[in-house]
Amino acid sequence: MSAEHLDVLIIGAGLSGVGAAYHLMKHCPDKRFAILEGRTALGGTWDLFRYPGIRSDSDMFTLGYNFKPWTNPRAIADGPSIRRYIEQTAQEYGIQEKIRFQHRVLKADWCTERATWTLQVQRGDEPEPVTLSCQHLLMCTGYYRYEAGYTPDFKGREQFQGEFIHPQLWPANFDYSGKQVVVIGSGATAVTLVPALTDKAAHVTMLQRSPTYVVSLPEDDPFSAFLRRFLPETWVYRLARTRNVAMQMIFYSLARAWPSLVRKLLLGLAKRQLGPNFDMRHFSPHYKPWDERVCVVPNGDLFEVLREGKATMVTEHIDGFTAKGIRLKSGRELPADVIISATGLELQLFGGMQVAVDGVPFEVAKSMGYRGIMLRDLPNTAVVMGYTNASWTLKADLSSEYFCRLIKHMDANGMRQCTPRDSARQVKDAPFLGLASGYIQRAAGKIPSQGDRAPWKLYQNYLLDLALLRYGTLEDDYLQFSSPHVGESTASAAAV
Repeated sequence: MSAEHLDVLIIGAGLSGVGAAYHLMKHCPDKRFAILEGRTALGGTWDLFRYPGIRSDSDMFTLGYNFKPWTNPRAIADGPSIRRYIEQTAQEYGIQEKIRFQHRVLKADWCTERATWTLQVQRGDEPEPVTLSCQHLLMCTGYYRYEAGYTPDFKGREQFQGEFIHPQLWPANFDYSGKQVVVIGSGATAVTLVPALTDKAAHVTMLQRSPTYVVSLPEDDPFSAFLRRFLPETWVYRLARTRNVAMQMIFYSLARAWPSLVRKLLLGLAKRQLGPNFDMRHFSPHYKPWDERVCVVPNGDLFEVLREGKATMVTEHIDGFTAKGIRLKSGRELPADVIISATGLELQLFGGMQVAVDGVPFEVAKSMGYRGIMLRDLPNTAVVMGYTNASWTLKADLSSEYFCRLIKHMDANGMRQCTPRDSARQVKDAPFLGLASGYIQRAAGKIPSQGDRAPWKLYQNYLLDLALLRYGTLEDDYLQFSSPHVGESTASAAAV
């Protein structure tokens, strides 16, 4: 029996995958496509993460789609609200019926002769994988491993008699009432968990190896709420989105140009919320602002629980676990009934699938990003990823729009294959993500590089990307188009 063939397969039904489906339906309405989702529900990160307090660390006017206004009054939203927003988008635009749940892609192999991807897909609990084929792949799998997060090898962990949890695998209905909780970590997950856990825990301790810059932003947007009295929702959304994009870019640019000034500002704002007697070394990183991501807390909730004594911050290195808690290098022991390892993610591209080109395994770490969307020597494939210095969806929307433009351009010129090439290898390598965060450093051998010049350089600049990806030319010296000889024709299936 012939493999079912579609024009495009989208891998992943999270925030990026649902957005990619909308853009494909809008810009390439004649293309037959499906979304393959390995889990039983859409939403990606926002369905997987269920730990207390889960929320966005970006405002929803920029984390929301460019085509669907965020109408909730909360600018920094909780996880369930974001999940409902994605679900509503999928239902409103007819994307829901395009999703094939419990379809986990095991392998994808490109055939140059036929200009076709062939995928081996595990469907539910079926004993044998099914085969699908397509001309284009849209990878919307994110950049981390869903099965488990990163947990350091803590000495003596087996001795600990309490509960040990990674937030990515938070147990359903876990009761931490009246318990001593220690949260290990200093990133976005830790600063979210600590204030949320103080609702029922006896006490919460945030144990960090080194500090992070933390800034408070309003949870609600009163100016947008005011404008809603007079203006249509779409206008309000566009105005708020434009304002917040500008503010994000200005703040990032200031941080890179005048790091000492921005550092002083961030520490001053934190001290004002914490009070004059708080030990500011817990919020004084040794690195410059935006060498790692700046953490956002809505309405200063982390500062509030520290100020009120509901939570405590400890900045020390761990020596090991004991039966009753954590022993620090200083010799001090932190008592704990529950230890939460908010220690980061395991980076992984392609959702863990094996990728090959003409039977040869494709080595991601030896590749290079092209426009931050495609990969060198990987045909007819977009890898949709967001910004590190701004909201994820800003870049994800632009990436999907660009790939749709590329598909239309290929069709108009009778081309079936499109591949970024640097055959002379004249472009020099640079780290793909310019952050010093631990999860990025650990993944150095798993992710591609970027180049030292356009179009291989990753600028992390929304306005520049907007001009280049939405309106810029598609052809350059590196993007190679071809129309390989068509071998045995692929079977065509009815529209999904």
